[in-house]
Amino acid sequence: MLSQHTSDINRDRAFARLKERLPTWKQVLAAPTHDVAEAIRPGGIAEVKARRIKSILAEIERREGEPSLDRLQELNDQEVAEYLCELPGVGPKTAACVLVFSMGRAAFPIDTHVHRIARRLGWIDGRASAERAHAELAPRVPADIRYDLHVAFINHGRNVCKPKIPRCSECVVFDLCEAGPRLLAAGEAI
Repeated sequence: MLSQHTSDINRDRAFARLKERLPTWKQVLAAPTHDVAEAIRPGGIAEVKARRIKSILAEIERREGEPSLDRLQELNDQEVAEYLCELPGVGPKTAACVLVFSMGRAAFPIDTHVHRIARRLGWIDGRASAERAHAELAPRVPADIRYDLHVAFINHGRNVCKPKIPRCSECVVFDLCEAGPRLLAAGEAI
């Protein structure tokens, strides 16, 4: 939740402040929403995220008896994803992030960078939503390269295949890209 609509640096600051001020998920759940929002303010849209985090924790506590997802370790990836997507405000991207980054599973999150690059490469329809992209693309990426490909796409999207004025002349996959030649010809890339 904290990574949505912010930079990695601000996400990390927000999480560090949250854990400093409210070290356990029980304390986060018990705290007034305002206090949670103040703790995560560096991550942006703090009030929205605080309400969402508290809603998620309340639902987890309702289901599990405590605000803990430890039981999910017993489930397969599909079951974990389904459980997470039933929580308020959690979609396929957030579920995949939990799977790969928190649980060490072979998931493939479709964030804004992955989505943009996959569209430009022609791997998915240019009009595909992030949810549709996740459903179509994630199963096609071999499990053993999902983490590395995700991280590579994030780096590539931040440094080369930018949303505005991509650096197609520096792109290592330019020869495989459907959009690159068109973007260069139109003067929309360098």
